[in-house]
Amino acid sequence: MRGLVFLLTLVCIATAQHQALIDYLERRLLAIEDRISLWQEQTTRYASELRELKQQMVSQLESLDKEKETIRMTLDGVGTRVDRVERELDYLETQNGAQPCVDVDDRLIEQQVTLVKEKQKAKYFKLTDCSDMISSIKAMKILKRVGGPKGMWTKDTGRTSGKVYIFNGTAEDTINEFATVQDFTRSLGFSLSTDLKIPSSWKGTGHVVYNNQVYYVNQAEEIRVIKCDTENKSVTDSVVFPVQDHVPVYGLNPETVMDLAVDEEGLWAIYATRQNERYISLAKMDSNSLDIEQMWDTNCPRENAETAFVICGTLYVVYNTNQPGRSRVQCVFDVNDLVTNEEAPLVYFPKRYSFHSSLKYNPQEQLLYAWDDGYQILYKLSMKKKLEI
Repeated sequence: MRGLVFLLTLVCIATAQHQALIDYLERRLLAIEDRISLWQEQTTRYASELRELKQQMVSQLESLDKEKETIRMTLDGVGTRVDRVERELDYLETQNGAQPCVDVDDRLIEQQVTLVKEKQKAKYFKLTDCSDMISSIKAMKILKRVGGPKGMWTKDTGRTSGKVYIFNGTAEDTINEFATVQDFTRSLGFSLSTDLKIPSSWKGTGHVVYNNQVYYVNQAEEIRVIKCDTENKSVTDSVVFPVQDHVPVYGLNPETVMDLAVDEEGLWAIYATRQNERYISLAKMDSNSLDIEQMWDTNCPRENAETAFVICGTLYVVYNTNQPGRSRVQCVFDVNDLVTNEEAPLVYFPKRYSFHSSLKYNPQEQLLYAWDDGYQILYKLSMKKKLEI
């Protein structure tokens, strides 16, 4: 009897386990069926989307074929007109003898050389009564570190805007624009900035922003100064700088072939040529037309130069002193001959990192905006009158 009870107990246990296994398998099968149903729905939706995409692509390809045919017909018409113009030019050349082009080119070159020499000899007439010069660096403030080791940052040096512009790197086509210095300081990276894409890439770190216009240098076979409106992001003017055989203006910043600067007098170009490659040259430019108003050959060496800036018509060139964390204004050139190297005070920068890839003077604030190994720094200046030397 006990054996029968034990046997029945085993049978009941086995039956319960069997039923539990069946229940588990049924649940798994239901879950698999649900997943299969979901996959079928997703597959059907993807197939429908692929068909719609295919239809859109076919429609766009047909539209492109039509546009291609239109362009081909337009080009055929242009080719026909070009052929007609060439035949007319050939006829005119048979009726009129060829002009001495070489002589004309020679005369043009002579005129350009003469014009440059005249602009170098002419006396500079100041546009303002500014007579300030640097006495010392009064204070230094490190705002933040953003971007690469080389770049340029500046505030709009005109009177109408407080916007800040970041040129990160030495060859890009997108500028980061901040509404204020405070936005730039509290921004995480470039998160509070607006991307300002300009029509062509800049070269080096020698750019300025002046009265809502970006002035930057683009280099191909020649050096071109480009003026771009910050509002509509379009080029308002550009000019090829009328000097051949350029070399990088600073020995320690080989990417910068020309440095633009703004002071109380307006726009300046700092450059160097192979004909006078040991020294830095200076030119005054018209900020509206980009014409060269006057040019000077300075006595400031390129070797070991970091960067430069202009204040009240005086060029200040900053050099590496080979002392840890310091650089110095070691050469000055005043276009009115009021300041000489012997008379100028010693100005040291309490620099902490690598070396300055750019220094931009703001005449409204009398501040220098510096870029040092990715750190954005402000230098507050103490000024004195040139006649007080």
